[in-house]
Amino acid sequence: MLERFIDKTTFESQEDFIQNFKVKVPENFNFGYDVVDAWAAEEPDKKALCWTNDHGEHIDFTFAELKKYTDQTASYFQSLGIGHGDMVMLILKRKYEFWFSIIALHKLGAVVIPATHLLTKKDIVYRANAADIKMIVCAGEEPILTHIKDSLPDSPTVKTVVSVGPELGGFEDFHQGIRNAAPFQRPMHANSNDDISLMYFTSGTTGNPKMVAHDFTYPLGHIVTGSFWHNLHRDSLHLTIADTGWGKAVWGKLYGQWIAGATVFVYDHEKFTPAAMLQMIQDYKITSLCAPPTIFRFLIREDLSKYDLSSLKYCTIAGEALNPAVFDTFYKLTGIKLMEGFGQTETTLTVATFPWMEPKPGSMGVPNPQYDVDLLRPDGTKAEDGEQGQIVIHTDKGKPIGLFKEYYRDAERTHEAWHDGLYYTGDVAWRDEDGYLWFVGRADDVIKSSGYRIGPFEVESALMTHPAVVECAITGVPDEIRGQVVKATIVLAKDYKSKAGEELIKELQDHVKKVTAPYKYPRVVEFVDELPKTISGKIRRVEIRDKDNQ
Repeated sequence: MLERFIDKTTFESQEDFIQNFKVKVPENFNFGYDVVDAWAAEEPDKKALCWTNDHGEHIDFTFAELKKYTDQTASYFQSLGIGHGDMVMLILKRKYEFWFSIIALHKLGAVVIPATHLLTKKDIVYRANAADIKMIVCAGEEPILTHIKDSLPDSPTVKTVVSVGPELGGFEDFHQGIRNAAPFQRPMHANSNDDISLMYFTSGTTGNPKMVAHDFTYPLGHIVTGSFWHNLHRDSLHLTIADTGWGKAVWGKLYGQWIAGATVFVYDHEKFTPAAMLQMIQDYKITSLCAPPTIFRFLIREDLSKYDLSSLKYCTIAGEALNPAVFDTFYKLTGIKLMEGFGQTETTLTVATFPWMEPKPGSMGVPNPQYDVDLLRPDGTKAEDGEQGQIVIHTDKGKPIGLFKEYYRDAERTHEAWHDGLYYTGDVAWRDEDGYLWFVGRADDVIKSSGYRIGPFEVESALMTHPAVVECAITGVPDEIRGQVVKATIVLAKDYKSKAGEELIKELQDHVKKVTAPYKYPRVVEFVDELPKTISGKIRRVEIRDKDNQ
């Protein structure tokens, strides 16, 4: 499969990768037909999806079965009036019907809007009206069904709501619908490459969420994600820990994995518990794992000697910058080096540590050759090695595969982020003498104190090397003399909770002064039971800042 889209499929060095990696983009590419159905034709019995849940259910789906079910789903959606360009929101958690639905919608040339199950009535109304959503397909769980039902009077474009069961009055029955569906008639022209296929609502620090629109070539941008970052092949069983409402799901549970021929593993669970996840790795013999740093922080606090993790060969990490302390501990316990990567909802994998490279703990790695990446100073000039700059992507030679098409219906925001042949990521990093990039923080997270620019991540990394600290978030708080001072919001380890107080604060401050430059130490320290996070597990520093500024 991989050979259909790239001529050279193995690389020995970054130089080889930069010179010889090139994606061949078919005309009117459609992931549903050109990957899923192609596998079904070539190797119908090849396992595509291994799905299990926390109730002990387990179902394997071959590519032939996926073709059958996605065709049925596409036919059913057609009968509900869904076709090219129609907007459909999926609130399906980790249920296998998500995979049926997203591929079916691709086959129809419709637009998929994955969404988290945590949306309230207000969130759904905003999204429905902002995007003219025509149909919502959801998990049949009481809070989700109720929020959707309550939103309908204020969401006039929503014509149909479908539940994968159980249903509430007014919801169509997904399973009955696909059982009774007529044989699928493939549309004469499902899509062109530049049609919108996928859209995410992504929250900025201010204003309403932006609508990030991707075209039909976007899955091809994830060839690098699956084959050359996750390092997958046809015998891999890959687990990315992510809810399907988050962009990371299509990064790690769909596109690049199936182009590589790997099997996607899905554990549908209500509450994350590290022990259960380790049990899954052991019982199903998972070979490859990708998760945000938060997850790895919890995994290394378990007794890993209780589990047989010998099947696990490769681990990748993204979502926020990796603290070297987590890298070191995981390597010591498993012998596996965590390979970091960086990207955004607007991109595919942009910077990464690739298999032929030696990872530097805490570094994101080097640019993906798919993107022409630079670091720019605030005045627009190129940052030197060792100097902080905003990560930008050059687009003067055309839009790279994987970069978003636009912020839907928002030309102003699109132009703000993307103008004069440059897309500005809003993330700040610095480059070392070997070309590795090191994350500093969001441009609006960087703390300016007494003339110094302090990245939250470097202080968090220093704190994380102290045994008292389970998690922490660094933010800037206003200060009359210094402009801002560094604040640490810390979740303590069990053994240290009783010691919370001035003595421990002083100990942690002194620890930071020893590990990193003394001026970066946190002058304000607050102990909390938990940090505010997004559904994807990212720490919401903006929430801490807003609370401090009230």
